[in-house]
Amino acid sequence: MNESLTQSVTESFGQCADARTKEIVIALVRHLHAFAREVNLTHDEWRKGIEFLTATGKKCDGIRQEFILLSDTLGLSIVLDDINQHHDDAATESSLLGPFYRDGVKESAFGANIAQSDGEPVFFHGTVRDVEGKPVADALIEVWQTAPNGMYEGQDPDQPEGNLRGRFRTHADGAYAFHSIKPTSYPIPTDGPVGQMLVATGRHPMRPAHIHFRIDAPGYESLTTALYSSDDPSVNSDAVFGVKASLVIEYVAVKEGYDAARDFVLIPRERA
Repeated sequence: MNESLTQSVTESFGQCADARTKEIVIALVRHLHAFAREVNLTHDEWRKGIEFLTATGKKCDGIRQEFILLSDTLGLSIVLDDINQHHDDAATESSLLGPFYRDGVKESAFGANIAQSDGEPVFFHGTVRDVEGKPVADALIEVWQTAPNGMYEGQDPDQPEGNLRGRFRTHADGAYAFHSIKPTSYPIPTDGPVGQMLVATGRHPMRPAHIHFRIDAPGYESLTTALYSSDDPSVNSDAVFGVKASLVIEYVAVKEGYDAARDFVLIPRERA
């Protein structure tokens, strides 16, 4: 009876005109039914699940998207990242864009300082090249990170406009450079149903210290990634699973603060 019921439900979508919609809905039904059978889901548990999803929707507004946070903490967002990125062993791995990217930040000069907050100084530098080793000139590099209080400029009215955000162009040899401060770890929002889920399941809400990069250049696949601090206690237990081993860097102590060297490798569109 159970299997025939699932078949009846999936067959009810047989007249769907859009092939992709049909594929997605039928697969969703199959997996939902299989999940309910696997865990022997009770009516009370089903109602609690509905209440959780309803509360998640009520927590969303024009700035906050609790469903994306739920996707992040369940690892779905990073699965989508893996599915949709073009893989090349020689290229830099991608990571999550996150909710705090902001377009329209003013371009700064090579080597500029993006920090208007006090913190431990860091000099970020390296080159952008392609998988064949060719330097990528005039690539647009966008960066953003949290202030020492663990908040991004867009969510903190006390931070100066554009704080810890930058846009730069690479030189002819692919080089980039800018000054900032050492990133800090921070908790994802815990005042909603996703936070309650983390508490109920014994998970922490911390994201390890990181700085976001988005790199665009004509003729190349866009790269959205991040660099994670090797000395952060949460680097191996990121609440949203965004850390990849190849993106973990060491901040080398120097007289002026820290040095952070990292090259990025892009994939030409014709190879994607």
